Amino acid sequence: MTRSLAVTLNALSLYGVALVLAAAFAAQLLLHELPCPLCLLQRIQFAVLAIGPILNIRFGPRPSHYALSLLAAAAGFAFSTRQVLLHITPGDAGFGTALFGYHYYTWALIGFATAIVLLAVILLFDRQFDSDREPTVAPPAYAAVAVWLVIGLTALNVASTLLECGFGACAENPVVYELLKRGG
Repeated sequence: MTRSLAVTLNALSLYGVALVLAAAFAAQLLLHELPCPLCLLQRIQFAVLAIGPILNIRFGPRPSHYALSLLAAAAGFAFSTRQVLLHITPGDAGFGTALFGYHYYTWALIGFATAIVLLAVILLFDRQFDSDREPTVAPPAYAAVAVWLVIGLTALNVASTLLECGFGACAENPVVYELLKRGG
């Protein structure tokens, strides 16, 4: 795999993370479903998962960048597994709306598992780490757009979390934005 192909794949992964963050944010705003604390942890892990591809696009592919994403995916896998196990009992309706029969935390579990497998596969291609084979060039425009899209969506999620939780612990089953409630 060439460095340029690796950058392209990293940009595509950022668009995937952006899609996940945008879908979660849209569900929050359009369906008025405030994320629970475990949901927020999963969103954070998707944002942290994006750090590796951002570093790969900016500085070139390195195993350490992929390792950061792999650790984030493992933590996200643990958080989403915890939430799935909380709602696995018979008769439990789950938390939030289901999408194609699965709740968002189940989709997060699938997403993190997929990320772990894809990161392991991409690490098998050593040639992308050879800095002397290809000159380092500025990332293509589509990669820069992917980076800024993820950064923007992460910033919006951070702002909404601050509105939801305020400066204290988030409610276990949130129904209002704490900072808006206090201000109104």
